[in-house]
Amino acid sequence: MYRHFMTAALVAATLGLAGCGKQGAAGAQDAAAGEPVRISVGSYNLNNLPFFIADAKGYFRQAGVEVRTENFAQGGSKVLQALVAGSTDVAVGFYDHTIQMQAKRKDVTAFVLLSRNSGLVLAGRNDTRFDPARPDSIKGLKVGITAPGSSSDFFVRHFLSRNDIPVDAISLIGVGSGAAAVAALEQGKVDLLVNYDPAATLIAERRIGKILIDARSDAGARQVYGGIYPTSVLYAQQSFLEKRPDAVQKIVRAEQMALRFIADNSAEDIVAALPDSYVSGDRATYAKAVESARAIFTRDGRFTPEDLKTPLLVLSEFNQDVAAANVDLSRTYTNAFVDRAAADDKAVAKQ
Repeated sequence: MYRHFMTAALVAATLGLAGCGKQGAAGAQDAAAGEPVRISVGSYNLNNLPFFIADAKGYFRQAGVEVRTENFAQGGSKVLQALVAGSTDVAVGFYDHTIQMQAKRKDVTAFVLLSRNSGLVLAGRNDTRFDPARPDSIKGLKVGITAPGSSSDFFVRHFLSRNDIPVDAISLIGVGSGAAAVAALEQGKVDLLVNYDPAATLIAERRIGKILIDARSDAGARQVYGGIYPTSVLYAQQSFLEKRPDAVQKIVRAEQMALRFIADNSAEDIVAALPDSYVSGDRATYAKAVESARAIFTRDGRFTPEDLKTPLLVLSEFNQDVAAANVDLSRTYTNAFVDRAAADDKAVAKQ
C-alpha cells in the first residue's frame, strides 16, 4: 500500500509542478524547491562510499539539488537520532535502522540502496585469544564497535545470541570508524574490533592484527547472518518524502551516477576523486580497501525484498521491540524513486 501511495505522491507532485490544477501542492513544492536538503552521514566507512563520491564529484549539483552535509563520525545511531529529532532531512545510514523505527511505529523509509551487503569484519590483534571456533573465548574481552545501537553493535549481539552468550559477558566500547577504530585496537583500548573497510584493510596492511570473521563477501555474509545483509542506504521520514519528492528524486539520480562511477572505474581512479577528508590512511592502502569492498555496492540503488528479511531476523534475536512487533518490511523501503529514474532513462534513450 505504501508503494502505491508513494507512486501517487510522485505523480501528484509532478502534475503540481507542471501547473495541472494542483495549485496548493505546486505552491508548497515551489516554496521548498530552493531549500537545501540537509544530509547527515554516520561514518567514513566504505559502505557509504557512493555518498562520498556523489558529494565529491558534484553529482548533487548536476542533478539539480543543493545539499548540506554533516559527518557525525560516530556511527549510524547518532544520525538516526538527528533524523528523528528533525535536525537533518536525510540520513546516510544502515537499512536495519528503518526496521527499528517501524517497531516503534515511526515511518522512516529507505529510498535508495548503496551497499547490498554488510562489509563488516571482526578483527583481533595478532596475539588475541579469541577463536571463532570456540565462541566462549570471547568472554571477558573488550569489543570495539562504531557506536552503541549501530550495525556493528548488532553484529556482535547476533554472534552472542547465536552462541547463547550473555551480552554482559563482554564489554562493548564505541570507538568510531576508520583510522580511529584501528588505533583503538593497536593501542590495546579494545581486544577485538568490529568495523568496516577501510579499517579492515588498514589492520591487515599494517600487520596490526588479523581478520577473524569476515562478512564482506556474499559467502561470508551468509555464514555470519544466514543471508545477504543490506546495509548503507539513504533514508528519511515519510513526511519528508511526501513533502519534497522532487528533491528526493534528484538525490537518487546523483547516487545512481556515483554507483555507476564506482562500477565503471578502477579503485585508484575512485580514490583520486575523493578529497583527503574522506580518505583514511594513505591513498594506496585506501585503494586496496575500495577494491576489497567493490562487490558490496549496488548498480542502480534498487532494493531486493527477499534480502531485507535477513536484518529483520537478526534484529529479532536480541531486540525485544522488533521481536514483539509485527514489522511490515514494505513500509521500511521504497523503490518508487529508483523506478522513476529507470523510466526517465528509458524515455531519454528513446529520444
